[in-house]
Amino acid sequence: MPAALLALAAGAFGIGTTEFIIMGLLTQVSQDLQISIPTAGTLISGYALGVAVGAPVLTLLTRQWPRKRLLLALLAIFIAGNVAAAFATSYEWLLAARLLTSLTHGTFFGVGAVVATGLVAPEKKASAIALMFSGLTLATLLGVPAGAWIGQHFGWRMAFVAVSIIGVLAMGIVALLVPRQIAASGPQSLAQELAVLRKPQLWLGLAITVIGFAGVFALYTYIEPLLTQVTHMDNQWVAATLLLFGAGLALGNHAGGKLADRFGTRHALLVSLAALLLVLLAGRWAFDQAAVAMLYVLVLGIAAFATVAPMQMYVLQATEGSPSNLASSLNIASFNVGNALGAWLGGAVISHGLNLTSIAWAATALAAAGLALAVATPRQSSACQTGPALA
Repeated sequence: MPAALLALAAGAFGIGTTEFIIMGLLTQVSQDLQISIPTAGTLISGYALGVAVGAPVLTLLTRQWPRKRLLLALLAIFIAGNVAAAFATSYEWLLAARLLTSLTHGTFFGVGAVVATGLVAPEKKASAIALMFSGLTLATLLGVPAGAWIGQHFGWRMAFVAVSIIGVLAMGIVALLVPRQIAASGPQSLAQELAVLRKPQLWLGLAITVIGFAGVFALYTYIEPLLTQVTHMDNQWVAATLLLFGAGLALGNHAGGKLADRFGTRHALLVSLAALLLVLLAGRWAFDQAAVAMLYVLVLGIAAFATVAPMQMYVLQATEGSPSNLASSLNIASFNVGNALGAWLGGAVISHGLNLTSIAWAATALAAAGLALAVATPRQSSACQTGPALA
């Protein structure tokens, strides 16, 4: 794998850290800005909304830009947004800074995925995407806990300063390692970009991402109360268990890329979604004992991110030609829509008086719907296969 992929992973690490870092800082932010915890929580949902809206809009507006220049510009905006967040004196200021930062997220991952596939041989495209997304898994494993630690010891503003420094380093690495010219990555006209919206395979792929991945966040959004109220873990063991989830993401991300390269995108999609369905179903009984819960969270992380590379590859291949920035960015937006859908459905289960473990049923239903859509994909379509044909 070329060193340029490590540069993309570095950018993904910074952007992934800023997306989730606020989760460990909500109490501090709410106290400092004198807002409620639920209001502070909108800093998370607002970011997701910014990703969903910003990804297609910003991608179309910058479609003629050389992709390396675009990646550098996105990282510059990312740095500016985090610096603004560090100096926020009100909720509105911080929300605006978060929205500014979120605009870079979908386009960076979407364009970055296209760049990654242009850097390697055809049989290694899914693994290249997985390597880029390893930055996101490391953000969950290392960046977010480190940000929470900085916030606890030096204040939540310094956590955003630290993320800004990560952005500067990532920008330097991208400038140094990503080549100016990338295979099959010339600028797209507006007509070329919008043409992919007429492809049913694209919309099927986006639906699989939204619904299938929503199952992950239906359960994971409420993992902390599951561990504290059902498993009765203390805070230290909860933190250790969440680290296991991050480790599982890294393992699953690597496995999903290898699976798609070896056996083809459609096969990888079916296998990973079926595995996710079974794991989510097991969540109904996995939180009675601490040791079982910790092992389960690790396996959940593996199953969750094993789906990412196949989902992204499916959407990229649905363009049936030159890789589309818009299609790739729309899939990143779809992941965020899935996150919001899953969190909402899990909350609806709780609000209707059902116990916490009943969330697993809703999560399983979403994964089952995603798997059903994947089964509907054509068996031998050129848009769905990368590896050898499977009988």
